[in-house]
Amino acid sequence: MDQIVVNGGRSLIGEVEISGSKNASLPILAAAILADDQSQIENVPNLRDVHTIGEVLRILGAGVSFKPGNKVEIDPSTLQGYEAPYELVKTMRASIYVLGALLAKRGRAKVSMPGGCAIGFRPVDLHLKGLKKLGAKFSLEHGYIYGEARKLVGAEIYLNVPSLGATVNILLAAVLAEGETRLKNAACDPEIIDLVNFLKKMGARISGEGTDQINVEGVKSLKGVNYRVIPDRIEAGSYLAAAIMTGGKVKIKNCRPEHLTAVIDKIKEMGALIDSKPDCIQVHKSRKLSPAEIITHPYPGFPTDMQAQAVALLAVTPGTSMVTETVWPSRFMHVEELERMGARIHQKGSSIVIEGVKRLSGAQVMATDLRASVALIIAGLAAEGETVISRIYHLDRGYENLVGKLEKLGARIERIANRR
Repeated sequence: MDQIVVNGGRSLIGEVEISGSKNASLPILAAAILADDQSQIENVPNLRDVHTIGEVLRILGAGVSFKPGNKVEIDPSTLQGYEAPYELVKTMRASIYVLGALLAKRGRAKVSMPGGCAIGFRPVDLHLKGLKKLGAKFSLEHGYIYGEARKLVGAEIYLNVPSLGATVNILLAAVLAEGETRLKNAACDPEIIDLVNFLKKMGARISGEGTDQINVEGVKSLKGVNYRVIPDRIEAGSYLAAAIMTGGKVKIKNCRPEHLTAVIDKIKEMGALIDSKPDCIQVHKSRKLSPAEIITHPYPGFPTDMQAQAVALLAVTPGTSMVTETVWPSRFMHVEELERMGARIHQKGSSIVIEGVKRLSGAQVMATDLRASVALIIAGLAAEGETVISRIYHLDRGYENLVGKLEKLGARIERIANRR
């Protein structure tokens, strides 16, 4: 496996362009098979997860073409399969999105139980509960979810927690169901709004996106469209943390600051100097930062996908900070690795207490999941000496051209074949 080697101590300076959103692209690509003809999706990041969902759709019989300029064409007219195999689904949790789409389009589905990042127990019971309300029937055998729906009918559905994944699957099934679906306590994330905008352009009748109640009036068919995916808010937030942690001055272009309000407000509260415009964030060289208390929540709260990056920043912020993880309470596997770099962190259940140190020191560390990977790279950029990060295959799932973008900002970073 490859490694990333970072020689820290340099401030990041310059401009960085944010790629399209991974977490918006994946459900939109799955949704494209609901149409009767071809769709072209633009601003799709070139990531392993995107190619994985593309391969899942190919196995189902859809035509999938990756075009230059971050474009993907999906032709569902040849769709004939209904099985998403273990070999692909085990690598990426978002593969489960084909479940709702297949039930709506094919009336049946066989989808392996999903995998992805090891950040805690993530059941799919909310997905199945919602789809059952629409008329689907399920059995679990040999690690697969078997679903059947001779007829989907709109229903009132309440989610115990505002799960993004469950909201996606229910929407994908409900748009072609008969009658009206009322989804309560739905996820409000920008990626859900982007999916709904795509579905509406295809001809779906949906209202309430961006609130906790989404209403869907089922239609008989959907058409293929051209659509551009929103920028990736977590990528933008990661570069924001890196710029501040290195004392840099960076312009983060092609982003939506309104999607990062909780992050920007918290970092400003710490004393960082940030200016936001409609499509970019300007980070200025910050004065001394103050400690903070961060509690993760579903959108519009502080995102769990920015928690690891925030912990890296707080590790070198003077004073005592606290981070509480309410979304995935066991998502602290990066803490041990940061401690190898000299961070002083103590865990108390679903919270950690961070005593800021003056400087981290380079070390050999191991990435445990996607966001932990980038947190360790950010820490390495600010550390003294060389940091070697192994198991970086996680990064290929969520950050397009990370090394190249950081090099352009002046970082001393390279990707190499494993030295051992």
